[in-house]
Amino acid sequence: MGALSHLRVLDLSRVLAGPWSGQILADLGAEVIKVERPGTGDDTRAWGPPFLKDAYGKNTTEAAYYLSANRNKRSVTIDFTQPEGQRLVRELAAKSDVVIENFKVGGLAAYGLDYESLRVINPQLIYCSITGFGQTGPYAKRAGYDFMIQGLGGLMSLTGLAEGEEGAGPVKVGVALTDILTGLYSTVAVLAALAHRDHDGGGQHIDMALLDVQVACLANQAMNYLTTGTPPNRLGNAHPNIVPYQAFPTSDGDFILTVGNDGQFRKFAEVAGQPQWADDPRFATNKQRVANRTVLIPLIRQATVFKTTAEWVSLLEKAGVPCGPINDLAQMFADPQVKARELAIEMPHPLAGHVPQVASPIRLSETPVEYRNAPPLLGEHTEQILGDVLGMTSSDIERLRTAGVV
Repeated sequence: MGALSHLRVLDLSRVLAGPWSGQILADLGAEVIKVERPGTGDDTRAWGPPFLKDAYGKNTTEAAYYLSANRNKRSVTIDFTQPEGQRLVRELAAKSDVVIENFKVGGLAAYGLDYESLRVINPQLIYCSITGFGQTGPYAKRAGYDFMIQGLGGLMSLTGLAEGEEGAGPVKVGVALTDILTGLYSTVAVLAALAHRDHDGGGQHIDMALLDVQVACLANQAMNYLTTGTPPNRLGNAHPNIVPYQAFPTSDGDFILTVGNDGQFRKFAEVAGQPQWADDPRFATNKQRVANRTVLIPLIRQATVFKTTAEWVSLLEKAGVPCGPINDLAQMFADPQVKARELAIEMPHPLAGHVPQVASPIRLSETPVEYRNAPPLLGEHTEQILGDVLGMTSSDIERLRTAGVV
């Protein structure tokens, strides 16, 4: 039994931030019911190629994007623009502990599915709203997507090559990081609200905004600005506060060197055959190395090009200096540590026989994550959920199907 196996979550969200939170809760054992539009479902079901292939190598209807954020859930199709569909969702909410939604501000109020409406029928409900800009403020009514939030929220001003370098300019992160982080923060908020409910009683509304999360996750860079009044510049792979802490060329590619303290720098200098660097007053401390990075970095580059990436990693690991290669995804999934941690798994799938998945990073000793169900087909569990949870008969469900409600 998972740590959250006593909970039922009604997931009204789509795309990534909300579904990511729902998948985390599902991985931890919660029963997560994914409510989707009949006929189309979650937007990401169509966000391909690539699509999952069946045993004959033909594309199925399941996009890889959708498959990344929806395992361990059950899918029910309900058209809640219709009164009977609204009734079904309200009945499910009455029997749930948590609702996750990411509609525009006020979007669900017209259907009687907003927090104020649902709390009347379930005062213990935890209702998590995820939007681009939150429930208040001048941008509250705007739609918000990860890419635009990375730009507006300052992240892209920090990401990319430094000004003056060829190819310089703002660059987004290669995955929808703001969505992922919002899903993580939303999960933390849901668990906090559940703890409060268990202690003091009563549900509550959670207001999550992609912009808020993006700003919060600027971390040291935000504080670099707030303490100086000077916006940080793009530094490519370099670190604003630590030197050397970036990628360096080798004879067959590049590797990452992450020197976190002066002792590690001394060890690196010895391995590099330049022990005098550690005693040079320009480089002896991190503060001095940051101030003199334009002098030190070219010297390091001249030294690193004479060994392969594998040679540098081997030598520096033995010396206790943190470093590593820059892997593509094929190399990453082939890495022995990734294999040992079993981060690539497979689950049975009704269309393809099996579906690959990336394992949860959460490792609990007493209530481990369980991989119960592959990301569901659209409406795969409609009859099961309406029958088991709401007690509807087969004829009731068939009538709703005929009417286009489910």
